[in-house]
This record gives sequence, C-alpha cells and structure tokens, in this order.
Amino acid sequence: PAKGVVYRHRQVEAQLALVRSTYALSDADRIVAAFAPFSLYGPALGIGSAVPDMDASSPATLTASALAEAVRAVDATVVFASPAALRNVLATAGTLSTSQREALRRVRLLMSAGAPVPAHLLQSLRDVLPEAEAHTPYGMTEALPITDISLPEIEAAGRGEGVCVGRPLPGVDVAVSPLSASGIADAPLVPGPGPTGEVCVRGGHVKDRYDALWATQHSSARNQGWHRTGDVGHVDAKGRLWVEGRLEHLVTTPDGPVTPVGVEQRVEALDGVLAAAAVGVGPVGTQQLAVVVVAHSGRFRRRSPVVAPPALTDAVREVVGADVSAVLVSPRLPVDIRHASKVDRAKVALWASTVLAGGPTGRRALRRHG
Repeated sequence: PAKGVVYRHRQVEAQLALVRSTYALSDADRIVAAFAPFSLYGPALGIGSAVPDMDASSPATLTASALAEAVRAVDATVVFASPAALRNVLATAGTLSTSQREALRRVRLLMSAGAPVPAHLLQSLRDVLPEAEAHTPYGMTEALPITDISLPEIEAAGRGEGVCVGRPLPGVDVAVSPLSASGIADAPLVPGPGPTGEVCVRGGHVKDRYDALWATQHSSARNQGWHRTGDVGHVDAKGRLWVEGRLEHLVTTPDGPVTPVGVEQRVEALDGVLAAAAVGVGPVGTQQLAVVVVAHSGRFRRRSPVVAPPALTDAVREVVGADVSAVLVSPRLPVDIRHASKVDRAKVALWASTVLAGGPTGRRALRRHG
C-alpha cells in the first residue's frame, strides 16, 4: 500500500516542472484523470481537469462512454488512466457514438501507470484514441516521475527481463544496489548498466521523508541523498531501466534469487494463458518457484481444479528458464485496491503454499486469501 510522505514546496515545484516539461503541457491543455489523485495535477499546473463518471475506488468501472463524455466536457487533450481502467475502456468501446469518437480524437496524450502496461493494450487503444501518443511514466508516491517511455520505444525495446520503463528523466539519477546470492540488496550503488538489484533514485522532486514511518524512512534512505524504491531491476546498455518486480517478492531459491516479472511475461506469452504470477513457496533461502496461471476457459482439459495439466506444466517449465516446482491454475489473481492492476503476489504465494500443503482449493479458498 502507498505510504504517507512529506513534500516540501521546493520538491512539489520540481515535480510540477518536470511533469510540465516532460509532456509539453501548456495552458491550452486539459486533463481527464481516471485515477483520482492524479486530478490534483491539473489545478497544480494551472490547467483544467475532470474526473470521469466512475467509481474512483474501482478503476475498472471506467467505460469508454464515460471517458468520452469527460473529455468532451472540458475539451481534454490529455488522459491519465490505470491499465485496469483502459482495459474496460477498450472492452466497452463498441458503445461509442460518432460524436464521442470525435471528442476522443482530440486527445493528444495518453498516460498510464500504476502497474506494468502491456504494449498490446496501448496498441489496441489506437482505435479509441487515434491521435494520442501513449506514454507510461514510472514512479511512485515517493518520486514521480522517474522515467518515461512511449509506445514506439516500448515496441523498439522488445522483450527483455522485466518491463522496460525507459530512461531517467532530466535531473533524475537512477542507480542499482546489486542483489546478493541470498536476495539482499546491500551492495554499493551501481550508477549505470549492470546487474539486477534494488532500484535507487535521486532528484529534486523526491520526497522529503516518510510521515511518522521512522523504520521505513531509515531503510529507504540508507544511502545519503538516495531513495531506495523497493523495486528490483537493472539498467541496460542503452541506459534504459527494466523493472523486474518488488524486492519483497523475490523468490529466494537455493540457486539464488529469481525475479518474478520476467517469468510471468514468458508464461503469459503462451497460447491460452491470460495471466500468471510467479511466487516462492517454502522458507526464505530454500524457496521453490511456483507459477499460478489464469487460463482461457476451456483451453486446457484438466482433472484437478488447481493442478495444471501436464501439457501446460511442460510448456511453462520450458519457457521459464528456471526450475519450476509446481504449476497451479486459478480462475483469478488478487490485485491491489488502488489501481486494480498490480497482482498481489504475497496473497498468491499464501494460497499456493496452502494448496501444495493439502489445504483448501478452488475459487472460495483463493478469495479467502485474496
């Protein structure tokens, strides 16, 4: 969950200046924010903003028509929405009228963040927002934005180990604290291309401190002037940052740490797989890698409600590139409340551990954990 942070006026000013320059925002722009906290940027930047008719606590309730009406109401040129919101926009695009489509054609910039944004989702949205340049800023409550990447840059980067989130923005420094064999990020910071480790950032817009979270503040600021994000990733030879997951979600196997995002991406590329979560089962340091898959209905014939059929298990093990102890199937994966986009791997791991220990299985059991 997001933590309360303190920003000084100078840090807020630096953040607004960075957002304004990165996205070439001017007084002529108007923003539709389908993620309520982002609606504050409009007034802060001195430009008009609107929130669509939706349940702000449930991003996936945003419809294409509601987005179009919000855009039309303020003549918006910029849209910000989470991946979950955009998926539903795409799913409901068939209800758009001609005039609503004309309104959406005026949008020049689409931003999406809060969780990894699949390239295919942004590509599909070209039909809904044909003139919008799609961008995915990377950042967090403590520092936003840190990097930015456009859809053409995502396409050019191709597949890699994790999600490519682009290069650091002007005035932002990114370094990595390499992981040890036991999955601990306590090595000196590496400022350029190098190994996988905890992503650390520095810049004029990074938060001043956490609000009354003393242990968290101490842990995140161990390197003077730097914020340790808790994300794990690496910088490639072209200076692009790739995010591979969260430090707390590392699978600490006897052979070393495994980051989850790359594993999940390879599994999700398999025919018939909708989503996947890579989690660790067992004690830290001796964990086994388990993969939980959401499959297309009827795509795989199986005898067990949770154990993947042999064909799917073999396919997963072949593409992962690491030892997979178990492949399980679930009808859903629990996600975060704020964006409804980030898979809650801790809950998935608890469910997988319970199932593999002979505990309850099925939809109800997963909901109890999720």
